Amino acid sequence: MPVPWFLLSLALGRSPVVLSLERLAGPQDTVRCSPGLSCHLWDGDVLCLPGSIVSAPEPVLVPTHLQTELVLRCHQETDCELCVRVVIHLTVHGHWEKPEDEEQFERAADLEFEEPRNASLQAQVMLSFQAYPTARCVLLEVQVPAALVQPGQSVGSVVFDCFEAALGAEVRIWSYTQPRYQKELNFTQQLPALPWPNVSADGDDVRLVLEVSEERHFGLSLYWNQVQGPMKPWWHRNLTGPQTITLNHTDLVPCLCIQVWPLELDSVRTSICPFRKDPRAHRNLWRATRLQLLHPLGWQLEAPCSLTAEATLCWQALGGGPCQSLVPPLPRENVTVNVSSWEKVQLQECLWSDSLGPLKDDMLLMETRGPQDNRSLCALEPSGCTPLLSRASTRAARLGEQLLQDLQSGQCLQLWNDDLGALWACPMDKYIHRRWALVWMACLLFAAVLFLLLLLKKDHVKVWLRLLKEDVRAGAASRGRAALLLYSADDADFELLVGALASALCQLPLRVAVDLWSRRELSAQGPLAWFHAQRRQTLQEGGVVVLLFSPGAVALCHEWLQDGASATRAHGPHDAFAASLNCVLPDFMQGRAPGRYVGAYFDSLLRRDAVPSLFLAVPVLALPSQLPDFLRALQGPGVPHPGRLADRAEQVSQALQPALDCCVRPLGTPETGREMGPEAGDGT
Repeated sequence: MPVPWFLLSLALGRSPVVLSLERLAGPQDTVRCSPGLSCHLWDGDVLCLPGSIVSAPEPVLVPTHLQTELVLRCHQETDCELCVRVVIHLTVHGHWEKPEDEEQFERAADLEFEEPRNASLQAQVMLSFQAYPTARCVLLEVQVPAALVQPGQSVGSVVFDCFEAALGAEVRIWSYTQPRYQKELNFTQQLPALPWPNVSADGDDVRLVLEVSEERHFGLSLYWNQVQGPMKPWWHRNLTGPQTITLNHTDLVPCLCIQVWPLELDSVRTSICPFRKDPRAHRNLWRATRLQLLHPLGWQLEAPCSLTAEATLCWQALGGGPCQSLVPPLPRENVTVNVSSWEKVQLQECLWSDSLGPLKDDMLLMETRGPQDNRSLCALEPSGCTPLLSRASTRAARLGEQLLQDLQSGQCLQLWNDDLGALWACPMDKYIHRRWALVWMACLLFAAVLFLLLLLKKDHVKVWLRLLKEDVRAGAASRGRAALLLYSADDADFELLVGALASALCQLPLRVAVDLWSRRELSAQGPLAWFHAQRRQTLQEGGVVVLLFSPGAVALCHEWLQDGASATRAHGPHDAFAASLNCVLPDFMQGRAPGRYVGAYFDSLLRRDAVPSLFLAVPVLALPSQLPDFLRALQGPGVPHPGRLADRAEQVSQALQPALDCCVRPLGTPETGREMGPEAGDGT
């Protein structure tokens, strides 16, 4: 049954790439056979009468296997019908009979007996086809040369083109020989029905509805159809019907096609391309198109669909702006295409990206060639194409003679060349460097004048440098390392000694915190809270806690170690040392003290062996005899040169000496009103 062309065109498409079936030209039936065989098709159909099976007295050809393949028989380019091709495989059946007596065996060597044994085999093969309402029967004559006759061996195949059929029809095929030597072969095939995709709009998106019966398996493919070359597959799935698939509107392009087919042998494929005239698809096509320059002077346009485009060579100024066409026009470099009467799409790519390396401030020279070898040169500038030897006030006109000499000496790079003209890029670096040389000379002259002025005013400069140095030192001191000084207020003289030490350390790049200078905060917060706040801030800033041992401090430590935190001895409201032992001693006991604490004592007031051994886990230094080591431990990494460190130690020692003399008295001559003990510190 003929299939209407509009169905086949939707199912199979006109492109041979989309087409899944072979096309046969002309309405005539044909037959062809394997190499070595000869075959012939009788004209017209014949009457199919299988008859009875007869025995074969000698080897004969019989069909042993049938195969089918769907093809298209096309009467014209747009008039094709579905057709079934039949392949018949042939085999030699039977064998030669042996002589019964010796006499016959001797006669077997005679030529009369050898002649039929060496003869070729010939067979008439009947091929019957039924597909409602069509029924046909054809006769094929096949001849096999004697060299291929081997009993029980296959000799090849015969291909018949073809029986026309309708989509969805059931076809039955029989094959046998005339006369019939064995039971006829038969083959039944159900031709596939045509799955039909329905495309509809769903807002901005597109809905694809596949009207396929339930539980039927089919394949779905979305591809980009190409005018030249193979199709580009984009998406493929094996599904079970029915299905509804939503496509994003940004994925639509004019050449996007949909192909559906049942997952069966030799299935026919439905293929439609519904977006060829969709304006959204054309806009998406140009958004996805890329223009690429190829070295040295070629270009390539990459797009999902085939395009017909126009290319033009243009130029763009260094500061940006639109790409201006060259006048007169040269061979094309920029791609433009008219999508519709109201829209023009343009893609642009510059030579600098691949051909000339990094962007440069070169001058483009255009050479125009006229009749009789007449040539003219002009420089491309935002104001237009300026002749080199002109009186214009542009940069190209001012450097016209130099640019012409550069071109003649081969210093310019040729970008394009053809019969109409050429395009050159001339470097401008040397002219720019010449301009900057004048700027550098002016800067050097200004520096020389400034140097002379400084020599004339050297006394003022010295004063200024000294002030600057003091400011730098003051800034460094303000940014010095933090140090928290803890001590026991044994008596008033000892507090004066601690104050002198804290003041001397502040002259170094150290930020010292001591309760002597924070009595108001100490009274408001309490000794324990004040110590906790100062200790947390000091350690967070990478500072150090200084434990200044004295007879009173040693006594408090022994008291805490013996009685623990439950000691009942009364302390002054400003005695931060006694309060701090609740946190300091646990740090030493748990091994957290190294790197955080430094110990010190005045060697004229206390011996080293009086310091509890628990505190020897950190450096415990005598003052003032070990002042350099003490200052080095306080300042941490990046300490100054040893000579400068010794100078600073000497300054601190001199500041401590008067207060230290007041604390050191002959044994048995205590001052009136001075009490030993921590309570004596509460004197302010």
